[in-house]
Amino acid sequence: MRKTQWSRRAFMSSVGAFGAAALAFDPKSLPRVEAAGQSVARMTPEEVAADEFYWREIQLAFKLDRSLINLNNGFTCPMPGVALDSLFRYTEMINMLPVHYQGMVAGNSETLRRRMANEFGCDIEEMALTRGASEALQIVQNGIDLEAGDEVITTEQDYPRMLTTWDQRMRRDGIKVTRLQFPVPATQDFLYNMFEKAVSPRTKVFHFTHITNLTGQLFPVQRLSRLARSKGIVTIVDGAHALGHFPFKLRDLECDAYGVSLHKWLLAPIGNGCLYVRKEMIPRFWPLQAAPEQQDNNIRKFESIGTHPWAIRAAMGESLAFHQAIGTARIAARLRYLNMRWVDALRSYPRSKVLSETGEPPQAWGVMAVFIDGLDVRELAGWLRRNYRIVVVPLVGGAPPNSVFDYQALRVSPNIYTTLEEIDTFIEAMARAAKEDYLDEPEPVPAYPADVTV
Repeated sequence: MRKTQWSRRAFMSSVGAFGAAALAFDPKSLPRVEAAGQSVARMTPEEVAADEFYWREIQLAFKLDRSLINLNNGFTCPMPGVALDSLFRYTEMINMLPVHYQGMVAGNSETLRRRMANEFGCDIEEMALTRGASEALQIVQNGIDLEAGDEVITTEQDYPRMLTTWDQRMRRDGIKVTRLQFPVPATQDFLYNMFEKAVSPRTKVFHFTHITNLTGQLFPVQRLSRLARSKGIVTIVDGAHALGHFPFKLRDLECDAYGVSLHKWLLAPIGNGCLYVRKEMIPRFWPLQAAPEQQDNNIRKFESIGTHPWAIRAAMGESLAFHQAIGTARIAARLRYLNMRWVDALRSYPRSKVLSETGEPPQAWGVMAVFIDGLDVRELAGWLRRNYRIVVVPLVGGAPPNSVFDYQALRVSPNIYTTLEEIDTFIEAMARAAKEDYLDEPEPVPAYPADVTV
């Protein structure tokens, strides 16, 4: 059978009177997303980023509450309809006869492992499937042998759960944990030099984020990994917000371990994550739960957690297929296009300050942070929610007040289903707030990191 070749003209023709009806009946169809991709195949990612016709197809693939404007997609993202349907299907299948169907669905893990490794650039024997970034990172944080006095170097802007894990090892094993402070935004050279200067003879681990979950600060992962390896130091990288967000290959980072939450930018069902461990480093880490000795060199030992939520994992395959139908380069370009729209619009309001690196070459894509001078970000977040139904998360830096490391900001994180109208509403609201000193009936909103998990 001859495969149909989609041109842009043919695709646009298909969404005439009959095509529109098809969209109404099947808005989440993966084939339609793939066809839309073919229609822009000759365009650069930056050109596609501005093609609203293409992104309307993507937006229709989700079941969303459009009465709210979700600009907190750095938390947990909605999955596309194809993944949601897959989750229901696998759950129902397993529920019919768990002792029979659970094993069948579990067998899909090897296929998913291979597809994930191929897509994100590592050996299949270096990819473990987990339930999220926290589990993935705790496996290696708790699994590395450290003695009293050994030092871990991390930063104050690493994820609180990971800092808590190191703090527990400090109490339990007597290790030293050094938390470095840095201003936002910071240059790549500043971050590299910060770690290099902090190294001591007892330093055994570098632990840092690929991009922070706060302001989207990008770290020079490869440079820091090479520095660490030259000194016999292990690198553990928190990639919760990076994989699927912008283009890179895991092997090119040259780190020893890398943990990810796939329910963020890969749009997988909640409860999916992965752990990359460089093959020669696998024996160095103990699994979180006991595995047989014959698995000491096997990446699968990190998946020994007992009964898995197999339907959640199996449905992740559809999220990966959806991601591949768009492509990471297009996703990154679109995320940056959406964020730069409000960044550029707010430049004319001097009171608005962006705490993310917005220059070229890109170092920030879907996560940026902004504040309005003189306004408390918790009050501003509450005002945006009440008056414009905009959901953002307020951030409050943990440094002493008025220090170079202290900051307040709103984290703004749209996603590929965010519309230009929603971004423009955010611009309108922020412009109004920047021009007016008064926010009606300020209502306290808990600020991250003290009260909210993001």
